[in-house]
Amino acid sequence: MSDKPFDRRQLVKGFAAGAALTAGTGRYSMASAAPAKPTGEPILIGLTISQTAAAGVADHHDHLNGSTLALEEINAAGGINGRPLEFRIVDVDLLNAESCQAAIRNLVDQKVHAISSPFLFVPIPAMDASVGYGCPYVNGNTQRASTDLVAAHPDKYAHMFQMDPSEVYYGETFPIFLQDLEKSGAWKPRNNKVHIVQEQIAYNQTISHSCQAALKNSKFELAGITDIQYPVQDWGPVIQDIKKIGAGTVMIDHWVAAEYAAFVKQFRSNPLKDTLVYLQYGPSQPEFLELAGKAAEGFVWSTVLGVYADKKGAEFREKYKKRFPGKVMGLCYTGAGYDIVYMMKEVWEKTKKPEDFKASCEQLRKTAFRGVCGWSIMDNKRQEAVQYPVGTQDLEKGMSQLYFQVQDKQSKIIYPFPLKETEFKTVPWA
Repeated sequence: MSDKPFDRRQLVKGFAAGAALTAGTGRYSMASAAPAKPTGEPILIGLTISQTAAAGVADHHDHLNGSTLALEEINAAGGINGRPLEFRIVDVDLLNAESCQAAIRNLVDQKVHAISSPFLFVPIPAMDASVGYGCPYVNGNTQRASTDLVAAHPDKYAHMFQMDPSEVYYGETFPIFLQDLEKSGAWKPRNNKVHIVQEQIAYNQTISHSCQAALKNSKFELAGITDIQYPVQDWGPVIQDIKKIGAGTVMIDHWVAAEYAAFVKQFRSNPLKDTLVYLQYGPSQPEFLELAGKAAEGFVWSTVLGVYADKKGAEFREKYKKRFPGKVMGLCYTGAGYDIVYMMKEVWEKTKKPEDFKASCEQLRKTAFRGVCGWSIMDNKRQEAVQYPVGTQDLEKGMSQLYFQVQDKQSKIIYPFPLKETEFKTVPWA
C-alpha cells in the first residue's frame, strides 16, 4: 500500500476527465472523453430531395434537415462501426415518372448502401429502377398501391420498405376521430353529415374512397363530394358548395400547403357557421402557418407520419430548432428523415457490413424501430409500418396517426387522446 496520503481532489479530477472504475477492483483507468473520429470507407445513404419541383419542396427540405441532424450526431459519436456516414443527394420532380426513375438510377450509379426518400407521387417507376441493385430503399411514400405491389411480388421488391402507414388510413380513421371527439364532449357537431372536397391525383382519390367506405360503418354520413384540380386558382366556388351542402364536417382532401393557406383565408371571410373543417395533411408543411397567419386558427389536420410530443419527440424538436433556427418546424418529414438514418444505423451495427444488401434488408424487416415518430414495424407482407389505431389498437405496436388543431399560431396534437398536447377548441367561426 502506498504511503502517500489519499488526495480526493486528484481522484475527482481523474473521473471528470473520463476515468472509469474497473468493476470489483476499486481501481480506475483513464479513457478518452471524446469518441474516436470515424475513419475508413464511408457508408453512403442516397436521398431523393426535390429542390426545383413546383410543389412538395418544403417536405423534402424537412426530410433533408432531419437526416442531416441525424448524420451529424452519428458522426460526432464515432460513426457506424467506426466508419463515417455520408449522403449522396439527387434532385427529383416528385410528380414526374422519368425524373423519379432517373434519380434512383443516379443513386445506384453512386453505389449507395441505402436509399432514403420522403415521398414520390409516382413511386412505382422509382421502385422498378432500384430492383436490379437491391439496397434497402426506405421511404415515406404513404401509398398503398406501392406496398400492395411489394406484397404481390415479395422477391422482386424485398428491398422496399415504407416506414410509415399508407394513405388509406386518412379515410379509415376519420370517422373514428369524429366519434371519439364527440364522445369526449369537446365537440358537438351541427349535424352528422360529411362533405368531401377531393383532388384528382391517385393519392387523394384513395383517401376519399376509403373515407366514403368508413363513413358507411359510422354514425356519420356522406353529404356530398366536390372535385378540385391542382393548381386551385380560386376557392370561391368550393366555399359556395360548402355553404350549399351545409355539412357539419368538411374534409378538404388536398396536399398543397400554399393552396390550403389560400383556402382558409377565403373561408374565414365567408365561413359556414359551426362546421369543423379538416385539412388533409398539407398544413404539416411549414409554409402553411407562414402564409395563412391568423386565418389558420381553429382548422384541424392530420398525418399518419408525425413527430410525437412525448419526451423523445420533444427532445428531437428542441434539437431540430436549435440546429435550424428561425423557421417554422415541419412536424412530419423532419422526423421521418431523422428516423430513417437512425433506423439504418441500428441495422448496420447488427449486420456489420452495409455492403451486404440482403442481410441489411433481412435485419430491417425484423427490426421494430422506435423513433421520434413512434414505432416503425415493417415485418409484414406489405413491408409498411403498422398504423395506430386501425392497424393495431396497441400504441406500443404501431405508428400513431396524429390529429392537430392550429391554436395560437401553432399546430398542437389533439388526438389520439393518449398523445394529445392540448384539448380541441371550438372553432372561431362558431
